[in-house]
Amino acid sequence: MSGFDFTLLARGGLMMWVLLALGLGGLMLCIERVLFLHRGQIRAKAFVEGIKNILAKRRLVEALTVCEETPGPVAAVVKAALLQASASAETMRFHVQEAGIVELPALERRLGAIAAIAQVAPLVGLLGTVIGMATTFRAFEQGGHYALAGVLAGGMWQALLAVAGSLMLAIPAHLAYHFLSARVRSIVRDVEWSGNEIMKYLLTEYRGISPVPDPATPAAVGKP
Repeated sequence: MSGFDFTLLARGGLMMWVLLALGLGGLMLCIERVLFLHRGQIRAKAFVEGIKNILAKRRLVEALTVCEETPGPVAAVVKAALLQASASAETMRFHVQEAGIVELPALERRLGAIAAIAQVAPLVGLLGTVIGMATTFRAFEQGGHYALAGVLAGGMWQALLAVAGSLMLAIPAHLAYHFLSARVRSIVRDVEWSGNEIMKYLLTEYRGISPVPDPATPAAVGKP
């Protein structure tokens, strides 16, 4: 036999098809989350340093444009701080925290569904095992002393395959959930650091930078 024997699904009974549906759903959720988090995670330190360099030239609009063109929660939090560049520390902190709260649910979306699949899969396998054992005992009851081995083996196959299928689904689902949760925590740390760093810069260094004089003004070129 080469490859996967699809007759095992039939031998495993109805619960094997339920596990297959859960597995396909979990796989799609994991792929979507990996792509979403990969797109949203940027090099926070390099991004913030780039914004600082732009702000050092008093180009606030350019810094806002860079934030709008950059995907992810880090850019959204930095943009919220830039929009309040001239506000008080309390107002700026409020808007930065609000932006972070808005971005957090998007990061954690669908992680609960992946965790639910990891937790439900063993229960579905246990149900398949119980059904398989009940099938076996029913064959004993109907066959009496002359129950055929093939009939008894059908129920045992169903019980064992349901257990194996549930574990084959639950273990990767648990690993995927913890992997994605770690990615979310990493992004949240970047968001917190970026928000604090850009606020500190705006409240201290940025406000202490003198505006760059316009070369076209008389004050810049001097009196003739």
